Amino acid sequence: MSQLFRPRANDITRFVLFGFLLTAVAVGAAVPAIMRSDFQTGANSNVEQPIQFSHAHHVGGIGIDCRYCHTSVETSSFANIPPTKTCMNCHSQIWVTSPYLEPVRASWRTGQSLQWVRVHNLPDFVYFNHSIHIRKGVGCETCHGRLDRMPGIWQASTLQMEWCLGCHRAPEKYVRPREAVFTMGYEPPEPQSELGPRLVKEYKIDGPRRLTSCSTCHR
Repeated sequence: MSQLFRPRANDITRFVLFGFLLTAVAVGAAVPAIMRSDFQTGANSNVEQPIQFSHAHHVGGIGIDCRYCHTSVETSSFANIPPTKTCMNCHSQIWVTSPYLEPVRASWRTGQSLQWVRVHNLPDFVYFNHSIHIRKGVGCETCHGRLDRMPGIWQASTLQMEWCLGCHRAPEKYVRPREAVFTMGYEPPEPQSELGPRLVKEYKIDGPRRLTSCSTCHR
């Protein structure tokens, strides 16, 4: 009785199995990379707004403090979007005829709020409190990036859970003196390896076990 398969079939089988294995490895490596990519997370893409507000100009150029516009950030769980009145505090005196700022003036005349597009939008099942992070010495730029260099506005970090846990597992690497929370381009006055642990103790920051507990962020 003749053979059903030629000897060459063994080589083909090995090649196919190797191909399946290589494909599985490639997919296994690609999926985590895609999940962390800017395409998936929305990071580093400028968000179009009704007026393309320049943080680089207002923060980096003029030196306006974050709290001038985001007035509730120190006392509330969220950083408020500034009302039109905040813009008009200055722009009723400067650039008063600029076509670029007509939407602001129209909002002021009609009382209709500008429809700003939210940039940092966490899922409903994630609880984040701005005020507690500020009280514990977490700087604005730690999460939001160098706003003083952004001609527009975009999400500087992935906002994925592993990114949050990186800080919650080792807050001593990121905390700074409270007076420097709103400082852009902050440089620690001494090695962070010495300053960080001291601030963690001074600010009574919980240990990693509590900070990485599910109930801390998921309520």
